[in-house]
Amino acid sequence: MRFPAAAATALVLAVSAHAQPAPPATDGIHPRPKPVPIRAAKIVLVGDSTMQANSGWGGSFCGYHVSSFIACVNLGRGGRSTYSYRAEGSWDLALAEMKTPGFTATYVLIQFGHNDQPGKPGRSTDLATEFPQNLRRYVAEARAAGAVPILVTPLTRRQFKDGRLVRDLDAWGEAIRKVAAETRTPIIDLLRRSSDVVEVLGAAGSARFAQLPPSPEVASAMLSGTTIAANSGATAPGSASAQNNAQVERFGDPKLSFDYTHLGAAGADFFSKLVVDELATAVPELRPQLIP
Repeated sequence: MRFPAAAATALVLAVSAHAQPAPPATDGIHPRPKPVPIRAAKIVLVGDSTMQANSGWGGSFCGYHVSSFIACVNLGRGGRSTYSYRAEGSWDLALAEMKTPGFTATYVLIQFGHNDQPGKPGRSTDLATEFPQNLRRYVAEARAAGAVPILVTPLTRRQFKDGRLVRDLDAWGEAIRKVAAETRTPIIDLLRRSSDVVEVLGAAGSARFAQLPPSPEVASAMLSGTTIAANSGATAPGSASAQNNAQVERFGDPKLSFDYTHLGAAGADFFSKLVVDELATAVPELRPQLIP
């Protein structure tokens, strides 16, 4: 069967056009360079209120101290211990973040201790047995999920007696160091770094790290070198001299207060810089994406 000449010519042109590579993409004037696939990593924060946003260092860390090639997810939750964080399902959420495909590497910073201490019903863990066992399990499961676990010792409290910092978290920090050594896990020794700084600043000097200024009674006691109950002399919420926002519709309430544990903006930025400094040493491959 013979095709008409015109039909044969059209068929040849169609096949030829189909075989030609697509013209390079342009912006209308210049050809666009070939796209380079992005290489981005992820950091997941797992811990308690001294890490979470609005009361810990994590918000400042994610907001100001990592480059745009780091996805930073803060899953810190106030009041959690190595036991309760897992029991409530927060660790499952963290594991899901670690398994998200597409990232060149995922790092998980794990910081507990404050709420594992005695006297916290439903949260406390045994220092000699349960606490280190829980940490080992977090490390093993993070690795099984394809992530790089990094242990973090707890942020110091800022209580003083006779001019000396009360180091009531030292035993918990030491337990974390031992687990890190046993499991060959990188460690950020935030307890050591923060304790050294707060000791030098003293009770009055370190008060600036809190969410709100202390009451006059608390501030006066600080000058003596011994701290007193953080709410001593504090204005009662809802009183005439307190800010009254009862008529203002809110999306949420950070419940700011003065205490010797949690951080305001100045404290969050100060201690997040210590974390960055320690992280750059503990995990050198992250250094180019960290901002001091």
